Amino acid sequence: MRKRNFQPALPPFPGAGADDADTGACEAPGCELAGSFPAPRSREHPRPYRRFCLEHVRAYNANWDYYAGMSADQIDADRRLDVTWRRPTWTFGDKTPIFTTSPAGFDDPLGVFGATPTGGAHAHVSRFPPGSDEARAVQTMDLDDDFDLDALKLRYKTLVKLWHPDANGGSRAAEDRLKTVNAAYKVLKDALVGSLPLPDINP
Repeated sequence: MRKRNFQPALPPFPGAGADDADTGACEAPGCELAGSFPAPRSREHPRPYRRFCLEHVRAYNANWDYYAGMSADQIDADRRLDVTWRRPTWTFGDKTPIFTTSPAGFDDPLGVFGATPTGGAHAHVSRFPPGSDEARAVQTMDLDDDFDLDALKLRYKTLVKLWHPDANGGSRAAEDRLKTVNAAYKVLKDALVGSLPLPDINP
């Protein structure tokens, strides 16, 4: 499996950095043309770039295989990193507190960072029992605690557009996240519909 080929850069421009400037002749054996086009040396260490003329950088590019030497599992893991722009992520809804106790001088009346809630004037009573399916679903949907059915539907539409695989290049991670969103939506919708008063059918 190949990742997209490395595309040759345009010829150097005034003010380009030393690594991007023309550093001599093309590295192809026997070629005396200027090495105006950079090409990565390897997946792990692309710089300093190799230098080629246009003809030879095209040939180098045609044979470039970013995934050379990687197993299928390694390739899949590497591609999943692109879903989050190769930034670190954490399990969604992880209930592990950031702090075991509030940092010194830090007021945590709601117990958000692991401290015992103080029960002061701004203490918050959750709409659903902590740890319940509904409470976890609220976290998944990232909703305010006082949401109604209309707000739930609007948030659901937004998340479906965000995590739909077609909008994420067929990403398996996005597909899994969408399944989680679908399950959370059903839990909260059932909870809300079940709590609505029955319509008055008396004449």
